[in-house]
Amino acid sequence: MQANWNYPTAIKFGAGRINELPDHVRAVGMQRPLLVTDKALAELEVTRRTLAILADAGIATGLFSDVRSNPTDENLEAGLAQYRAGGHDGVIAFGGGSGLDLGKLVAFMAGQTRPLWDFEDIGDWWTRADPAGIAPIIAVPTTAGTGSEVGRAGVITDASAHVKKVIFHPKMQPQVVICDPELSVGMPPLITAGTGLDALSHCLEAYCSPAYHPMAEGIAVEGIRLVKEWLPIAYAEPANLEARGHMLSAAAMGATAFQKGLGGMHSLAHPIGALYDTHHGMTNAVVMPYVLEANRAAIEPRIERLAAWLGIAGGFDGFLGWIRSIRRELKVPGTLTEFGVPRDGFDRIVAMAVVDPTAGGNPLPLTPALAAAMLAAAFGD
Repeated sequence: MQANWNYPTAIKFGAGRINELPDHVRAVGMQRPLLVTDKALAELEVTRRTLAILADAGIATGLFSDVRSNPTDENLEAGLAQYRAGGHDGVIAFGGGSGLDLGKLVAFMAGQTRPLWDFEDIGDWWTRADPAGIAPIIAVPTTAGTGSEVGRAGVITDASAHVKKVIFHPKMQPQVVICDPELSVGMPPLITAGTGLDALSHCLEAYCSPAYHPMAEGIAVEGIRLVKEWLPIAYAEPANLEARGHMLSAAAMGATAFQKGLGGMHSLAHPIGALYDTHHGMTNAVVMPYVLEANRAAIEPRIERLAAWLGIAGGFDGFLGWIRSIRRELKVPGTLTEFGVPRDGFDRIVAMAVVDPTAGGNPLPLTPALAAAMLAAAFGD
């Protein structure tokens, strides 16, 4: 199963296509790229193999891996220092959401003179950036979750304030994406589950957003179907390339769809991750049914339509039952308490959630009272 897509990113999809990486590096004008990934992935064979492919093609490639699971501005400064010291001329963003986001941000900030937070995704702040200072980017996802490989933004934590922020620029979208399911075969079950349910949360929140965007909505619906049919298989059969491939597609579809909006799942997950360094996708999965239930009055007809199309009986209740069932199947903690999140930050999480950039896409206005009700339910109250 191989394909080339432009939607609008040039996506090279199929098993074994990592071997094409040197050709794409040269095509976008890189001669000395910096491969950015996270600490754990840097030690694995998949990364060593990728660096060897580049070396065999005569491409001198640096490696930066000082990237936390929730990347911070401190990680970015370290990456920029290595990028500049090594005379690099482009970035290969490699791995899951952390490596992809930080890699894109290194490329974005490589030639900027203003501070990072001047480019936060607020209004038209992105126009402050110098487009000529943005280095070329190739993205190579090794997990199927965030879809950051097709996105125009990066999520990064302000380490001093413990707040996740979004940096946006149209040219942060990679020029080429290599989606090779062979690269995701080594994911442990926990990461397969967490990233896959992150893709589901992107598609589901985009579908439920009240904004008008029929194209994104259609993509979201198909992404949900792919997750429903293939995530349990990818979890149970880690070497199943067909399942891995469909999940890579679902992840990219989720990130394409969520330009329609996100909502309460992400509004809660972002502060929880910033404060307690939890896995983003798994955090979304933990809060998912509680956010759906809290938004029921606004989304029930829409969810009934989705359930019917997916072949789930019972309308909203049947769909919610499926969500709870797949969470159990993938061993997702039932509550935030089981997930290890302490209650001492309850009020701070609520305060951060209602001002998170994703709050505006919630189907109901995300007031402090509604956010607190969602959070209390997610803690098991």
